[in-house]
Amino acid sequence: MTVTLNEYINNLFSNPALVITTVLTLGVVFVNGWTDAPNAIATCVSTRSMSPRASILMAAFFNFLGVLVMTIFNATVAQTIYKMVDFGGNSHDALVALCAALFAIVLWATAAWWFGIPTSESHALIAGISGAAIALQGGIGGINPAEWVKVLYGLVLSVGMGLGLGVFVVKTIEKIFKGFNRSKAFGVFRNAQIVGGAGMAFMHGAQDGQKFMGVFMLSMFLAQGQSTATEFVIPIWLIILCSAVMALGTSIGGYRIIKAVGMDMVKLDKHQGFSADLAAVIALFTASVLGLPVSTTHTKTTAIMGVGMSKRLSSVNWGVAKEMVLAWILTFPGCGLIGFLMALLFMVIF
Repeated sequence: MTVTLNEYINNLFSNPALVITTVLTLGVVFVNGWTDAPNAIATCVSTRSMSPRASILMAAFFNFLGVLVMTIFNATVAQTIYKMVDFGGNSHDALVALCAALFAIVLWATAAWWFGIPTSESHALIAGISGAAIALQGGIGGINPAEWVKVLYGLVLSVGMGLGLGVFVVKTIEKIFKGFNRSKAFGVFRNAQIVGGAGMAFMHGAQDGQKFMGVFMLSMFLAQGQSTATEFVIPIWLIILCSAVMALGTSIGGYRIIKAVGMDMVKLDKHQGFSADLAAVIALFTASVLGLPVSTTHTKTTAIMGVGMSKRLSSVNWGVAKEMVLAWILTFPGCGLIGFLMALLFMVIF
């Protein structure tokens, strides 16, 4: 099942609810590009391989490519997000609850950006729609455990592979380049760092773009009164739209988050920055192939921690790391509760 661009435009003019849902969904995609994508390029900026402006523009372009290319070849992450919660039943109430969830996600993400905390927009999305689904269905029946458990698998994978690969990759690179002329190595890893940042931005789009397109498809079906659709094909026009909006958000930038991830937590040399990027790209690509919705924020920051730990534990600013981990832990209950309360409120008002 899918929606053509003509069908979508016709429904948009005749269905005010679809207009509201579209604005909120694209708002969440925009905020994701604005607040989450900067994690991908944090190491490029911190190692001075690229200027903040150039790296942000690069990230915007490769975010676009990531959404476009990965969704065409493998859209299982979008399917997982779509099936994770139950928005069946009364399609009007379901659409109102979904709007409430999206509003809650924007609130949470904006607050995180304001305080410069690299919280996971992916987990905020999952928590927000889960809380709204529980409010809609009046209990835990709003959650599909078989799909939701993939989030837990993804969480373990992103943290475990991020840390482990961070240590392994940097140790391997240091062994390979031991005794290499330092001035030559400087140039090699400066260019490698740019390639690594581009790869991270690509995988950010590949992972997060699919999550939001899954929600977009759900909102379109609900706006049409179709609350029982279980399978769908993402149309190319939606891929282009979401990737463009995410790229626009990225182009505005998030220097506060770049500073927190790439500068405050660990001081990195160029080869270390490249190692963190490569480790995170491998972990994200593995998760995408397996169809697991993982957090690009968790993956990248744990890879940076792993690189820092490879030398000595004191290389990591554990005070900053502790704040990040606390934000991650609070995202599920915090954003989930906001989504739940907003859904109850919205269903009473509308």
